[in-house]
Amino acid sequence: MEFAGIIAEYDPFHNGHAWQLAAARQMGAAHTAVALSCGLTQRGAPPLLPEPVRVRAALEAGASLVFALPAPWAMSGAESFARAGVTVLAAAGCDALVFGAETPDVELLTRAARVLASPAYREALKQQLAAGARHFAAARQAAVEQVCPGAGLADLLDRPNNNLAVEYCKAILELKAPLTPVPLPRQGADHGQAWTAGRYASASALRALWAQEGPEALTPYVPPQALALYREAGAAGQYTDFGAVSLAALSRLRARQDFAGVRGAAEGLEHRLAQAVRQAVTLEGLWDDLTTVRYPRARMRRLVMDAALGYGAGPGWLDLPALPPYLHLLGLRQEAAGLLARASLPVSPSLAKLARENQDCALAVRAQAAAADFTALCRRTPAPMGTAFTQPLIKL
Repeated sequence: MEFAGIIAEYDPFHNGHAWQLAAARQMGAAHTAVALSCGLTQRGAPPLLPEPVRVRAALEAGASLVFALPAPWAMSGAESFARAGVTVLAAAGCDALVFGAETPDVELLTRAARVLASPAYREALKQQLAAGARHFAAARQAAVEQVCPGAGLADLLDRPNNNLAVEYCKAILELKAPLTPVPLPRQGADHGQAWTAGRYASASALRALWAQEGPEALTPYVPPQALALYREAGAAGQYTDFGAVSLAALSRLRARQDFAGVRGAAEGLEHRLAQAVRQAVTLEGLWDDLTTVRYPRARMRRLVMDAALGYGAGPGWLDLPALPPYLHLLGLRQEAAGLLARASLPVSPSLAKLARENQDCALAVRAQAAAADFTALCRRTPAPMGTAFTQPLIKL
C-alpha cells in the first residue's frame, strides 16, 4: 500500500477519522486520498459543516488529497455510495481502500461480496422479495443465508459498517478497480450510536452535542486543529441550521406538481410522496408519514431530498450518469500535487471547467450546484448561490 484511499463524510471530522488516517500511514501509505461527501450525506441531509472546514480538518490530520464525492452519489444507498467512492479513488490512482468495519476480516468481507455479486444471490433475493420479506435488508440477509447456509455471512451484514465494507469489496470486484481492500477495526462508539467511548464518539453523537451545546462540547472527541476550525465556523454561523433545511425542502416540494420520475421511487412511491407532501409541515413529519417496515426511514429521507433537488429521470428531472464522471479536487497538500498526474478521469478544482468536459460532467455539475445552493441557504448565516463555483482550493 503506497497510495491509500478513504471514502468518508467527515460529518464532522473526529478522533476516529484521525486514527484511521494515522493507521494508513503506519501500514505503509506514503499518501492518502479522501473521497469526501460533498453537499449532501447518506442520511438525506446537508453535512453539519461546509466543505472548506471538513477538507482542511482532513488535510491537517494528514490526508494528501481530498476529492469530492459528488452530492447525488454521496446521498445514495450503500451500493451506489460504495461504487461511486471506489470510482473516484481508482480514478485518482489509489492502490488500496482503507475502511472501518465491526468485523475487519478481509477474507470474510470479500467472500460476502462475492456472494452478493453472484447470480445465485440475485435469484435468491428475488425469491425472498416475492415471498413477502418485511423489507429489503431482511430479504438480503435471508438470500445470503439461502446461498451460503451456516457460513455466518448473513449475520455479517447486520452491522452498519460491515454492510458498507462488503459493498466496498463488491464494488472493487465488479468495477475491476485496482484497489486492495484494507479493513480496520472501528474505534469507539458504533456508527449512529448516541453515546461516546473515551476519546471517541460517533459523528451522529457529535452533531447532537453541537446542537445542544455548540462546538466547544466536541473538545474531547476531535483533534485540536479541527476544534479550532469548528470554533471559527460556529462563530461565523457557517454550520447547518436543520430547521432551515426543513422549510427549504418543503418549499421546493410544494412547488413541484408531479413526482413521477424522482430517483428512488418504485411501487407507487411517487404517489405516496405527493400525498404526504400535501399534509407535511416539517421534514420529520414527512419522513414519519413515508416510513414503513418495507420502506426504511433512511431511504425515505433520500427520496425526499432527491425530489427537492430534482434528481430523477425524464422531463423536469436531472438524469445523472451511473457513476461520477470527473475528479473535483477540493484540497491538497503541496507535496502531493504530483499525484494528480495519475488521474484517469478529468480532474480540476474548478467545477466550471469540469462542466465543459462532456455532457455527463455537465449534468453532474448541475446536480452538485443544486445541492450546494440548497445547503448554503440552510446555514445559520446563509450564503449566496454559486458557492460551488467560487469555493477556493484548500492548500497546505
